[in-house]
This record gives sequence, C-alpha cells and structure tokens, in this order.
Amino acid sequence: MVKRKHLIDWVIQNRVVSHFIFWFSLFIILPILAVLNDGSVEKTLVSGLGYLPAQLLASYFLVYYQVPKLLFKKKYFLFGVSFLISVYVFLVISRLSSLYLSKALLPQYYNPKSLISILEDPFHLAVVHFPSVYVFVFLMFMTKAFKDRFEERHQLEVLQKEKANTELKFLKAQTNPHFLFNTLNNLYSLTLERSEKAPEVVLKLSGMLDYMLYQCKDDEVPVKKEIAFIQDYIDLESLRYGDKLSLSFTHQLHAPNVMIAPLILISFVENAFKHGPSKNLKDSTIRIELTTNEEQLHFKVLNTLPTNKQADTEDETRAGIGFSNSQRQLELNYKNNYDLKSTKTDKDFQVSLTINLK
Repeated sequence: MVKRKHLIDWVIQNRVVSHFIFWFSLFIILPILAVLNDGSVEKTLVSGLGYLPAQLLASYFLVYYQVPKLLFKKKYFLFGVSFLISVYVFLVISRLSSLYLSKALLPQYYNPKSLISILEDPFHLAVVHFPSVYVFVFLMFMTKAFKDRFEERHQLEVLQKEKANTELKFLKAQTNPHFLFNTLNNLYSLTLERSEKAPEVVLKLSGMLDYMLYQCKDDEVPVKKEIAFIQDYIDLESLRYGDKLSLSFTHQLHAPNVMIAPLILISFVENAFKHGPSKNLKDSTIRIELTTNEEQLHFKVLNTLPTNKQADTEDETRAGIGFSNSQRQLELNYKNNYDLKSTKTDKDFQVSLTINLK
C-alpha cells in the first residue's frame, strides 16, 4: 500500500510521465469506443491522430498561458478575447490536420477542402471539431487543476510534518536540561553530605543521559526501555528522599515489544516528585502504574500533596514545564488517539493517560 502511494506520488509529481500517461490513456480509449460502437478502429485512430495536434496546442495554451497569465490575474476581457480567437484558430488547425492525414492514410475517406472554404464554415468547425478538440482540452484542464491541488496538499503535509518534527525535537531538547537540572540538584545535595550514594547517582545519570541523547532519536522505542528509564529516575529520587517517601512502580505488558513515543511518560513522574515529596516535609506517597493490552497503554501517576497551605502558588497554578511538554508531545505524536485526565483533591493529585496503540 505504501509503495503504491509512493508510485502515485512520483507519477503525479513527474510532469513528463504524468502528461504522457494522460494523452496515451485518452488515445487508447478511442479504438475501444470504436469497437464498442461497431465502428472502424482504423478510421477512429486516424481521426484521433488528426485531432491530436490541435488538442495538444489548445490544451497547453489554455492551461499554461491563458488561465494563469490572464484569468487568474483578473484580465477577464483579454482572456475572453484570447479564448475565442484561439478556439477558432485551433479548430481550423484541427480540420486541416484531419484532412491531410486522411488524404495520406485513408484516401477513400478524403474530402478535399480549400483553406478559404474551411475558414468560411465556422458552423462545421463548431459542431464537428469543437467537441472533438475541446472535450480533451477541458479534461486536461480539470486534470491539471486536480494535480495542482494534490501537490498543494502534499506540500502542506510535508511542511506540517517538518514543523511537527522540529517542535518535537525542541520539546525533547527542553526535557533534557530540565531533567538534568533536577538530578544535578539531587547530586549536589548528596555531595554536600559526602554520601557514599553519590557515585551510584553519577552512574545512573550517565546511563539515563545516554538513553536520552542517543537512543531516543527514533519516532518510537520499546516501552520496556521507557520503563527502565523511569525506574532509574525513581531510583535516583529514592536515594534523595529515603524513608520520607513511600513509592511503588508496577508495570505489566501484554507483549515485550510494545512501542511508544520516547520521553512521553517521564515528565509526569518528574512532576509527581516535584509537587509531592519535594514540597512536603513529612511522609509522601507516589504510586505509578503502567499496563498495556493489545490496543491500549494505560499509565497512572498519583502523588500526595503537601499539607502546607502556603506552598508556592505558582506551582499550584501550573503543572510545570515537563508536564506541558508531555501534553504537547502527545498531541504531536498521537493527535486524537490518546486521553489525558488529571484529578486534584486537597490530599493528592493524579494523572491518568490512555494511549491507543493501534
């Protein structure tokens, strides 16, 4: 299906190929119609060849000069005059080429006419040659209009995709320093305490940075890698908070190779730590659940809120940079194929995310 779409795109965008297919297809139709109507295939082919020069000239003159240079530039009078004159000229060319070709290939059907008699018989030109020539001209015009519309939409889709990719790269780049800032703060606290846990933090941080910088370049990564990344982050935070924090992270996958956009989930986890234990001097709780079935991924994060009512009001009015980034990445990656809800009470805050995998 994808290869067929690429072939169609290539044909439409290749002017020489698309024009050849258009005229060849129309010319092939003529003998088929003759057979269906019990007509002479030979006579039909010769007649079609006779009309062809006028059809080509009239089509390309209308499509590439009269319409873009006159009609689209609102030169309506010039377009009308030009169109009428060109119709008359091309119909004369059509009749002349038909006569000479008939004389050369089918002399039994040849009916000699002088140029003067052809010019003085506009009725015959209008009744016989106008439909034979300008039906093809109008088909060419409609095909060109469709092709231009297709290319316009294709270019718009490419621009939108490039814009979305650029924005995603920016969001991922913004996630990295935001996470790094928080983790370095944790590491700084441990070094001040001369904790033996500091080397372990450095090792985990190195692995996480390697994942973010080098393994998240693809559009999707296995969920099990995201789980390992989240677990490393939780381990780092657990070193900092110790017994102050009651934490659980459960995950269950229906298949080991479930794929997901990278760095989508971590900001919700980071947000739970930022607005939970980091604001609460007493015991805090964070519960994280990740499950998948054949069609959906479910992710829940719950964190208790500080009992101190004088907590930073700015933190209460926004979910933070990471949370906003994740929302935007969900929109860019999954559009209408996800559901994100948040619930806040006096005691806790919960985020519930469902992503349609198919």
